[in-house]
Amino acid sequence: MIIKKNIARMKRAKKLRKTLVNNKNVRLVIHRTSRHIYAQIFDTQNIVLVTSSTVEKKNKITLSYTGNIQAAGLIGQQIAKRAIQKGIIKISFDRSGFKYHGRVKALAEAARSAGLQF
Repeated sequence: MIIKKNIARMKRAKKLRKTLVNNKNVRLVIHRTSRHIYAQIFDTQNIVLVTSSTVEKKNKITLSYTGNIQAAGLIGQQIAKRAIQKGIIKISFDRSGFKYHGRVKALAEAARSAGLQF
């Protein structure tokens, strides 16, 4: 069952990424596990410009549990703040095949409210 879910997610990710690469935009890529959530901003040549995750030491201290919507919202705000400091405002959201609900949605909405446009 898990293998089928992962294959379906990878198919969604491949389809989405194909359209995003053609847009020639900076991408906000997320990855989530049951315990953590990671966010990275890549430029058009796949070089990491900004990163934030729940694995970072200061986030582990701040959060009591790193696998919930509250943690995802914090990561969304952090990635947006760091991107704006680097001069990045307009991005494309690459959800890596994960469905747009729960923690993925919380991260995206927090990043939008902090000033990123996508």
